[in-house]
Amino acid sequence: MNKFKEQKPRRLKKKIFRSWLTSTVSISLVLLMLGSLLLIIVNADRLSDYVREQIGFTLVLKDDLKEAEIKRLERVLAASEYIKSTRYIDKNTAAEELTRELGEDFIGFLGFNPLFASMDVKLFASYTHSDSLAIIEKEFLKYPQVKEVYYQKDLFGLINENVHKISIFLLIVVVLTGFIFVSLINNTIRLSIYSERFTINTMQLVGAARSFIRKPFLIRSLTIGLIGALFANILLAASMYAFRKELEGIIDPAGFWVLGPVLLIVTLLGIAISYTSTLLAVNKFLKMKFDELFY
Repeated sequence: MNKFKEQKPRRLKKKIFRSWLTSTVSISLVLLMLGSLLLIIVNADRLSDYVREQIGFTLVLKDDLKEAEIKRLERVLAASEYIKSTRYIDKNTAAEELTRELGEDFIGFLGFNPLFASMDVKLFASYTHSDSLAIIEKEFLKYPQVKEVYYQKDLFGLINENVHKISIFLLIVVVLTGFIFVSLINNTIRLSIYSERFTINTMQLVGAARSFIRKPFLIRSLTIGLIGALFANILLAASMYAFRKELEGIIDPAGFWVLGPVLLIVTLLGIAISYTSTLLAVNKFLKMKFDELFY
């Protein structure tokens, strides 16, 4: 009989421990997703700039240019404030790339190489608006080495038109997912408190004050929120470090400092949501009568 009495509290403690462990893991995963979303929001402008900077001009060069003239053009372009990068493509390289794309040797069929040497030019994002592109195109045509200028006007226009729409859509997604994340954490904690509703009622029956009953639950909620946020931050920081090379184009290397404030926000949200959800859940069960605890 005594063994049974000793085993019962142990089983209860294990049940409560598993419940709070589940809550901690759930909060960690939700906060990880929330932190990832915050990073995307913070770098939304950079992501837009990254897309714009992948599209550029192709300067078709005149035939029989001397190497000195090509080098001079490269220096002039590199010195321009609106140009991010340049890449010279000679006739042979252009033919090799086109052959790989077509999957057949068109030079052998034609008997000569019809392609021209060219210069691929990428612009900084701030100069990819329609009015700037028209001015830059005219500037490129003034160079004596340049025969023609090509760039995807429609694609640039489409990107510029949709940047505002994407920002609004992203804001809506943030609000909805934020609501979902808060609801998930709240429901997880409510279920944990629900498993201890009879304990709360028993403490009330023996005359414990409501503030006394709330205290251990609130302290535990702060601990769970802090531990959950800590695990989420470790995973988030580790992911950023592991994929830092892949993210360099999307997240400015100098802007990795943004991770600090994001980790702080995740920590504060984890603590605040956990504390608030616990407070509301405990207050609810404090107001319930014994008969209502069975439903």
